[in-house]
Amino acid sequence: MDNKIPLSVVILTKNEEARISECLESVKSADELIVVDDFSTDKTVEIAQRYTDKIFLRKMDIEGRHRNWAYTKTKNDWILSLDADERATPELMQEINMVIRSKPHFDGFTIPRRNYIGKYWIKHGGWYPSPQLKLFRKNKFHYEEVEVHPRAFMEGPCGHLKNDIIHYSYRDFEDFLNKLNRQTTWEAQKWFNQGKPMKLGRFIWRTIDRFMRTYIGKAGYRDGFIGFVIAYYAGLYQWMSYLKYRELIMRKGGEI
Repeated sequence: MDNKIPLSVVILTKNEEARISECLESVKSADELIVVDDFSTDKTVEIAQRYTDKIFLRKMDIEGRHRNWAYTKTKNDWILSLDADERATPELMQEINMVIRSKPHFDGFTIPRRNYIGKYWIKHGGWYPSPQLKLFRKNKFHYEEVEVHPRAFMEGPCGHLKNDIIHYSYRDFEDFLNKLNRQTTWEAQKWFNQGKPMKLGRFIWRTIDRFMRTYIGKAGYRDGFIGFVIAYYAGLYQWMSYLKYRELIMRKGGEI
């Protein structure tokens, strides 16, 4: 155990039998692996048991709350937070080991992510390096407890690692559309719960703005046709969220 990295890796799962093994294999040099499973009906838990006995079952309610709960189960000061569709490169694990053992003055570190649709690495449009705060001290970090896209809050300064997480964001474009549909439903529900005023003109502008920023401002055009599709979906996300929000208001007898 002495050669293990003093690191707790937390992984959230839900029917991830096809991907969980590669995820856990990529971080097996850490001295604690924790899987929090949302009552999978496939072999996710059975596969995870080959790597760790620290498997907890918890129904996903609110994403931020679910993640915060998972972090309370760790023993180490440092946590690496992953999803089952993410992989830590060997170079990243070596870098994390060196950083942790150097007793850094930073309380957390962002990590660049290499995002894929199928086998295609999306290099532009804001998709790379797309750094996220994934490595942090246990008692210095928490997520906002909202349904979708929770914000990360951390006390103290933040550093930045150089090596990548591999993120198999979407299996294919069908998976991309299915997730967009789910996420826009959650987004609309979040706005409704918060009582935010959402006006049509604002969302026409946001739809156009997201497309232009992704395709032109962030050079999504350099990914060719796939870059155009991604920019289109970025705008569509805003529009679908608004339409679903509008439906929620009308269903409750309110006015837009």
